[in-house]
Amino acid sequence: MTLGAYTSALLVMKMGWPTWAALGAATAAAAVLSLLVGYPFVRLKGIYFALITAFLAEVIRLIAEQWRTVTGGSLGISNIPPPDPIVIPGLLHISFVSKVEFYYLILVLVLVTLLILYGFEHSRIGVTWFSISESDFLAESIGVNTAKFKVLAFCIGSLFAGLAGGLYSQYNSVITPSSFGFVYAVYTVIYMIVGGARRFSGPIIGAVILTFVPESARILKGYQPYIFAVVVILIIAFMPEGLVSLPERFIKIIRERRGHA
Repeated sequence: MTLGAYTSALLVMKMGWPTWAALGAATAAAAVLSLLVGYPFVRLKGIYFALITAFLAEVIRLIAEQWRTVTGGSLGISNIPPPDPIVIPGLLHISFVSKVEFYYLILVLVLVTLLILYGFEHSRIGVTWFSISESDFLAESIGVNTAKFKVLAFCIGSLFAGLAGGLYSQYNSVITPSSFGFVYAVYTVIYMIVGGARRFSGPIIGAVILTFVPESARILKGYQPYIFAVVVILIIAFMPEGLVSLPERFIKIIRERRGHA
């Protein structure tokens, strides 16, 4: 996401690229980086892979902070222009001067992203990913190139993260290295755990709930890290499959009570 944000901003501000072309390049840059680092790190598993990728993200952030002549250092880049207007003569003119227009742009891109990811998950590739998550040794024993599929998953995830970073820079019109601290990566994992990592809708539910609850009660905003910590502990302890499993739990309880009755 950091790479996507800075790539998009620098291409527009320093090289005069159209904003949409810069956004596409930012998306591609994040995917290419994940491809380059994916294969060397793909043999790592679990917490080791997580630590390496977190370290990589921190390295990128530190480069953005120290490369002052290009990135502006800790002051970042400001006055980043919004996306170029979308014009269809006689039908449509979107200039992205208001938050409402940005909202619909991001909404459309989120829906397209979800459709693409849903298609992947319910394809042969998705089945292969699921088999690797269950047992990569067993998947390898039946001829699956687990390294290739792991890198593919990493590249696809990074691609959409790069897209999000590019949009972030164009929406806020200013970016700094501190905008992409380690805590935001942790929040992403928390959304997944709370919602439910093994269901497509799980991370979506987790992100929506954990975003709107602090926003709806501003007094809780300053305690957000502590609230997230408590929520994660409770979910792991009492609902390891995440909030997405709640309907099934309720149905099971109702059936059990009817059976006893």
